[in-house]
Amino acid sequence: MVLKIDHIGVAVENLEKSLQLYSGLLGLKSEGIEEVAEQKVNVAFIPVGESEIELLESTSPDGPIARFIVSRGLGIQHIAFCVENIEKALEELKAQGVRLIDEKPRYGAGGARIAFLHPKETQGVLVELCERVKS
Repeated sequence: MVLKIDHIGVAVENLEKSLQLYSGLLGLKSEGIEEVAEQKVNVAFIPVGESEIELLESTSPDGPIARFIVSRGLGIQHIAFCVENIEKALEELKAQGVRLIDEKPRYGAGGARIAFLHPKETQGVLVELCERVKS
């Protein structure tokens, strides 16, 4: 089902400052910033080999990233696994009795289709399934 680790999501308070940190310390460059209004977040992807770091900055105090930072602090928010067919992956997990946050895929940054598994099913780790649109 899983093809690779697609990205690791990192909750940040200041996207520009965080981009400078990753660039200055590690020499990594962002592919640009995108707003995902539906999720109340600004996102910057930083390629690292076949995977990426996704920096997430909330655009609203009631957004999921803002709430995450209040409850857990800055840092890793989720790990995303690339799947070939997200609907099939969700069906298989549901058939196994896995509790899902998203029963159907939704729009994610970079044009991806995404869905989250409930962290109580994955030992406290927020797991995202991600299907990249082939271009």
